Amino acid sequence: MLSLQNALRGGGILAAAVFAAFLLVVSVEPSSAGLFSWMKGPQGNPNNQNNDNSGGSGNQGGLFGGQGGGLFGGGQRQPQQPGSRAFHGDELPAAEGNAATQAWIVNPELGSPTLSTANIPPTKAAIQRYQAIVAQGGWPVIGNDVVALHRRLEISGDLVGRSIPDEYDAALTEAVKKFQRRHSLPPTGALDAVTIKALNVPAVVRLAQLQAGLKQLQSLAPSAPARYVVVNIPSAQVEAVENGQVAQRHAAVVGKPERPSPELTSKIQEVNFNPYWYVPKSIIYKDLVPKARVFTGRGQDFLAAYHMQAFDAAGNPIDSRQIDWNGTEVYNYQFRQLPWSENSLGYIKINFPNKDAVYMHDTPLKSLFGRAERFDSSGCVRVHNVDTLAAWILRDTPGWDINRIQAMKQTGEQVDVKLSKPLPVYFAYISAWGLPDGSVQFRPDIYSQDGGSATASAY
Repeated sequence: MLSLQNALRGGGILAAAVFAAFLLVVSVEPSSAGLFSWMKGPQGNPNNQNNDNSGGSGNQGGLFGGQGGGLFGGGQRQPQQPGSRAFHGDELPAAEGNAATQAWIVNPELGSPTLSTANIPPTKAAIQRYQAIVAQGGWPVIGNDVVALHRRLEISGDLVGRSIPDEYDAALTEAVKKFQRRHSLPPTGALDAVTIKALNVPAVVRLAQLQAGLKQLQSLAPSAPARYVVVNIPSAQVEAVENGQVAQRHAAVVGKPERPSPELTSKIQEVNFNPYWYVPKSIIYKDLVPKARVFTGRGQDFLAAYHMQAFDAAGNPIDSRQIDWNGTEVYNYQFRQLPWSENSLGYIKINFPNKDAVYMHDTPLKSLFGRAERFDSSGCVRVHNVDTLAAWILRDTPGWDINRIQAMKQTGEQVDVKLSKPLPVYFAYISAWGLPDGSVQFRPDIYSQDGGSATASAY
């Protein structure tokens, strides 16, 4: 049997290791992945970019081409300075958890669809249960009192049956695991910091999340067709759904609170292989120019290091040596990153029309997918194992099976593939819902939309 102190100590050791790894990462010279792999990177025609967090239009045609065509084609430019690759990857995140924990995160169980009419009745039933919990005073705050932890998990229905009230025994460990699974946390049974945060979200806030989730389900689920893709933003997951079953579920990276992913309904029309990344104005201001100034101060060619090109307002290319990074004219330029192994979009971009010009895409920064909390982009959605999702999306488009798709990564060829039949896609914001098996699911109200309190955004 474990004491509560030992259980807490296990989580504390993990947190300390993560923090130490983070300090190591930010203190050393970067070595791999692309500068912009941590940014959102909406792509579009550089003459039609807006100034918000989402960037410009998703259109790849026109002057700059989309299939290796246009004025500059699709070739790759080699770095102009020896050793420029040494400056890639300054934002690599710290590792999180052990290999088993990360494997659990990046290989989620299929489970039941989030966006389903079958979830409406159990969500209503969950609301009734949580109304009763709130009416009875909610649950205790968890500190270092194992008795309070017992009571907390009994109230939420996670601890059922015999357990020694003042011991962290096997029954309590299993109850903690059950709680963690319902919150999409690695089921370690240990009280790490994130689990404690989730346990201490008040019952009244969880009730508000369920009520908001019911409204979302009632609004979106009845219109969902037999086959569709849904990004549930609070879950940071992508589901490919067919005939009421989850065919694929992928870990994803969605927008950070200050650069949120939007809610939307659209249809996937195109999959782009080895695309350019056209940098949106917001990222030029917030990220690209400040980073370029650092490079210039070290006498290094920023554009060459990141395989990028710059253009003036008329679409004329600009030599990097002509750019005054400390002036104001630089904000009138357009920038694009060429297709290469560390392009911020990876080698696949999944396109659908929307006013925010967001999309789903690959990324060279795979380590982000192994984190429990994946709210780290600037609005677009990075998808783990995006090649298998692309194959599912292109299933009815002749000639595009998984082997052909994976070969595109090796060839580097730029190809835009239009779907034979556009596929519905939803970006939904559902932070709490009930499932037909009777379980109640909660995710962080990361944008503080559902809980009526910032508390739920903690987890």
